[in-house]
Amino acid sequence: MTTIGFIGPGIMGAPMIANLVGGGHRVRAYGRSEASRTRIEEAGAETAASVTEAAQDADIVITMLPDSPDVTEVVLDDGGLGQTMRAGQVYIDMSTIRPDVAQRIHATLDARDVPALDAPVSGGEPAAVAGELSIMVGGSAETLAHVRPVLEALGSTITHVGGPGAGQLTKAANQLIVAANIQAVAEAIVLLEANGADLTASLEAIAGGLAGSTVLNRKRQAFLEGAYAPGFRIDLHDKDLRIVGATAESSEVALPMTAVVTQLMRAAKANGYGGSDHSALLAMARQLNNRD
Repeated sequence: MTTIGFIGPGIMGAPMIANLVGGGHRVRAYGRSEASRTRIEEAGAETAASVTEAAQDADIVITMLPDSPDVTEVVLDDGGLGQTMRAGQVYIDMSTIRPDVAQRIHATLDARDVPALDAPVSGGEPAAVAGELSIMVGGSAETLAHVRPVLEALGSTITHVGGPGAGQLTKAANQLIVAANIQAVAEAIVLLEANGADLTASLEAIAGGLAGSTVLNRKRQAFLEGAYAPGFRIDLHDKDLRIVGATAESSEVALPMTAVVTQLMRAAKANGYGGSDHSALLAMARQLNNRD
């Protein structure tokens, strides 16, 4: 049994905690809100009163937080994990944050002889619940080998993609592909609807061919029903595309399609869809064509 400190019992974090507990591990988790503390209890974990208490005596500390500033506060700010973790512990950040922030965290913890991994995930809430996340790992391959049995409770695909920050870079690329795929499906649906096609049959046919994708398979029902309950919110995908844009700018890479899909995601947020699933890009595509 591994003792795990977990910070961030949100939509993704809560089922991850439940799977760690189900895998036989002892989990002590921290969340700021009353709702977070309820999710921790429902997942079967112990509730910590602070980040420090969650990390105390843990073999592994995992963070699953919304954005770079949240992780910076927990790890790099005064009194954070970067000052309190001890040699022998392992830190894993499974949030989606900027690659340069991940590299700073690696350097800070390395100075304390604390191995770190940046290990963002893909698959959304359904994969988190099923323990079938895709986990993209940056950092030491030796550290990954050490903690892989723990990560196997969370993901079905665990891939070492390079050194510090490489996991976050890979996740940024992943989020670009997902956003572009959702927008392409949304526009295809508007085209089909405008010409009177049987939408259910058409999407089934498309899914069976070269244009088939995980996005189409997992989001098809949401597209057909216009049901946008969040598995992954527009707000968060907008944040992720900002990470893509910042990374592209710092590396002087031109990504024209990224610019377009970023503006469409931002427009969806501005039009009140920030709390909706990113499949709500379909609602924006219909709105642009006066078909909502």
